[in-house]
Amino acid sequence: MNSVIPATFSFRFALPVQRVDGLPRRGKQLLKLSEECQIFWPGSELGESGSPLKLSAAWNANGLAIAAEVSGKQHPAVSNVDRPDATDAVQIWINTRNTQAIHRANRLCHHFCLLPNGAGRDGVDSVICQLPIARAAEEAPIFSPDAFQIRSARRADGYFIEAWLPSECLNGFDPDVSSQLGFYAMLRDSELGDHCLTVDAAFPFASDPSLWQTLNLISE
Repeated sequence: MNSVIPATFSFRFALPVQRVDGLPRRGKQLLKLSEECQIFWPGSELGESGSPLKLSAAWNANGLAIAAEVSGKQHPAVSNVDRPDATDAVQIWINTRNTQAIHRANRLCHHFCLLPNGAGRDGVDSVICQLPIARAAEEAPIFSPDAFQIRSARRADGYFIEAWLPSECLNGFDPDVSSQLGFYAMLRDSELGDHCLTVDAAFPFASDPSLWQTLNLISE
């Protein structure tokens, strides 16, 4: 019997993120994160359906690295830069102070959409779109896609995407002051559906930071 309340709602997850100096890298590989950087996906371990999204992260004083591998697709992803939050993309939310007692976003809360394609003259380039958060008490500064670095590659059953979010685009990012970030992630896919880090769209995670989880920035 399915529970009305998902099992993941009953837990708070602190997900360790390794420090990797030298990011972003130069050349064709923007990040090249190792398996040690993979982020635990809670729903897959608590009896819920497995996620087609494998997510990795790393950090250093200059910013935050995110890599995503999407599998299980039979058709290429199709992204639309005019509707980045409603198209094929990996979406992430970040609170640079991990304030989990607030229900409305503030200027330290950010929403990014990582699109595997849809940009450029032919619509084949990947892009990062930053969006304001609904119902926010204060809005974080919004940066243009040119402020970020992103790379994607199509694969037989999906795609791989890696992104670099520089510290200057993460308002309040200061690991020396706060080594924890509020964090949420979701894969939105027209073929595979929505796959969320913990709770699904029945909960207002897109606008309520109290539903986000924690990234622990590990220094050693």
